[in-house]
Amino acid sequence: MQQITETRANRMNGFLALFIFLALLAADTYLIYLTITTKTPSILWGAIPLFVALMIYMNGLVVVQPNDSRALIFFGKYIGTVRDPGFWWANPFTVKKHVSLRIRNMNSDKLKVNDLVGNPIEIAAVVVWRVVDTARALFVVEHYEEFVDIQSETAIRALASEYPYDAHDDSRASLRGSPQEIAEGLQRQLQTRLEAAGVVVEESRISHLAYAPEIAQAMLRRQQAEAVVAARLKIVEGAVGMVESALRALSEQNIVSLDEEKKATMVNNLMVALVSEAEAQPVINTGTLYQ
Repeated sequence: MQQITETRANRMNGFLALFIFLALLAADTYLIYLTITTKTPSILWGAIPLFVALMIYMNGLVVVQPNDSRALIFFGKYIGTVRDPGFWWANPFTVKKHVSLRIRNMNSDKLKVNDLVGNPIEIAAVVVWRVVDTARALFVVEHYEEFVDIQSETAIRALASEYPYDAHDDSRASLRGSPQEIAEGLQRQLQTRLEAAGVVVEESRISHLAYAPEIAQAMLRRQQAEAVVAARLKIVEGAVGMVESALRALSEQNIVSLDEEKKATMVNNLMVALVSEAEAQPVINTGTLYQ
């Protein structure tokens, strides 16, 4: 495949070209006037070709707006791009293809894919992109806007299959838990795929992420169960630390001397009081009448 890159086209200031056109038009008008006044038909042999040339000459005038461009094609050959805003004149025999250089947004549809562990999920993304090489956008790919849409969908599907929807620990990246890493990975994949079209990806973000409807309820219950287990684990860790601290303080300050059996009883009572979901009701032992 022939490699084509953007080059700067030769062009002239449009106002200067317009002045030349008006001067030549005045000369042509004068020739026609001479033909009429002198009744010399031979003068028309110069006036008519000049008039035809002026009509062709006018085809070279073009207005380029900011963040816009015109790619020039001369009988099937790309000869350069005019991307400077203003009023210009270029080769009048060229076809001037319009290519916008403005930043664009691409909102993908909700795609149903499988994540790394096989769970069906729905995912969509927003891609911010712009054309940086008009030659590649026009001549390397067919319909570069459609190319961006299709390649973006392919990149989103590929990315979703590389990560799980949710991770069970913080050390592993996931689609839901690592948005910045996912956005950077998606941008890298998109840039690799769209490089051939002369497109640069400014930003990409996941705009929608959810489990597929058929497993959404089951996954919600699993997430709730995992949250309960994680909360219980934290509670138990905190309770063990509190019991250890209490036993150490009693021992170091000689408040009371406990044997192993009484320590086990105390630990049991404290753990029940600290870990139980219901509020613990203390039982006060005041001794018996026969002590």
